[in-house]
Amino acid sequence: MTRSSHGEHAGVAIIGAGFAGIGLSVKLREAGFTDFVVLERASEIGGVWRDNTYPGCACDVPSHLYSYSFAPNPNWTRTYGRQHEILAYLRKVAGDNDVVQHIRFDSELLDARWEDRENQWRIKTSSGSLTARILVTATGLFTDASIPRLPGLERFEGAKFHSLHWDHDHDLTGERVAVIGTGASAVQFIPEIQPIIKHLTVFQRSAPWIVTRMDRPTLALERALLRHVPGMQRGLRAAYYGMIESFGLPGFVDRRFRHPFEALGRMQLLRQVRDPELRRKLTPDYMIGCKRAIFSDSYFPALTQSNVTVATSGIREIGRHSITTHDGREYPVDTIIFGTGFTMPAGAGSRIFGRDGTSMGERYEQRPQSYLGVATTGFPNAFSILGPFGAVGNQSAIFMIELQISYIIDALNKLDTIGAQRVEVRPDVQDAFLAEVEQRSEHTVWLQGGCNSYYTTADGRNAGLYPNWSFEYRSRVKQFNTDDYQIKAG
Repeated sequence: MTRSSHGEHAGVAIIGAGFAGIGLSVKLREAGFTDFVVLERASEIGGVWRDNTYPGCACDVPSHLYSYSFAPNPNWTRTYGRQHEILAYLRKVAGDNDVVQHIRFDSELLDARWEDRENQWRIKTSSGSLTARILVTATGLFTDASIPRLPGLERFEGAKFHSLHWDHDHDLTGERVAVIGTGASAVQFIPEIQPIIKHLTVFQRSAPWIVTRMDRPTLALERALLRHVPGMQRGLRAAYYGMIESFGLPGFVDRRFRHPFEALGRMQLLRQVRDPELRRKLTPDYMIGCKRAIFSDSYFPALTQSNVTVATSGIREIGRHSITTHDGREYPVDTIIFGTGFTMPAGAGSRIFGRDGTSMGERYEQRPQSYLGVATTGFPNAFSILGPFGAVGNQSAIFMIELQISYIIDALNKLDTIGAQRVEVRPDVQDAFLAEVEQRSEHTVWLQGGCNSYYTTADGRNAGLYPNWSFEYRSRVKQFNTDDYQIKAG
């Protein structure tokens, strides 16, 4: 970061200090880039693992894969990391690699605009302004809560909050609680709150596919072996990668591969839910993979308890102390908890304005677009991590983040070598990529699986998933190809 009469200037400005922003910071320093700043809206690092603190919050990817390959952790205490342990890991990586000095906390992005004549970005944040040669959006996918517009919600007199903003000061003990939504967060917190409340009503729009989690504490012997046996942790990571990659078979290879995966889900439902009527309510009516399957061994048992009701007829209206469904039933409620997911795409794009003054968010609303999820036509000197079509539905986000970080570092090295002032993906290259994505997506389970999800747009298109294997994506971002970009040298 440099200062002059024109204000502060950074070579690279990174938006967000979660896994993507911290990982990029580590690799920038490793590559010799020190002129960068990370703009973080909160007062500490962590992203979704800082913000999501609801009871039972945990990852749905095994810990040895949901971590950086360059910072292996042999000391995970469970197969699937809990929120506090993942956050502690990220803090340790940031501290060990001395990147906190580059982070400007309490600096929410307000506005970023491309200045064509100066070939730079002018950035306004809640803590001040700066310019940057390169802008990298690293805000992730699940940063802004989605709360449905329900008739009468404003009249409700009890407590209400989204799982992303869990109210830890509110005691649920002995209350009548309504949970709206049955996504991944709800599946995790419902078993945690069910034993302490008077009655729980779960308002379900569509039943999720639930498959066994097989989570357990790791043994001290296992952790010792991972610390001391060369290659063991790398091998375990590879094994988890292969297992999770196989989940793509019913997604984009052939929907007939869904049958064994669906059989596992049905077996679990049959084993854990004996009541045929409840089992009917909890049976998905769409193909597995159309929405992200959820791993849990405690969700179904919680729903079978005597103080739980599953309502499936849809919410008609919300009263001062109750919720009425379309079948005329009224459920008394003291507290409403939303487990309704997140808005897509996430926030920062609506505040980033490109060459023609259009925001990235407006572009994405017209049609999800990017090249490989890392660059977008009309936004020079800008990169994204996990942008549209830069994530897959069946693999660790950290794996994809690392691939894109390597691509961006390679881009910066090559641009510096040739003295480039400006770089922008060619429109024909992006158009060809988007046409390929659309063609590959046509027969995927996301579009043909019989459900509505954040995987698809309102008009039925792929909303942003890369429709192929992650290892195939890896081959495409192995190096930055200057031929794919319009480059203006100094």
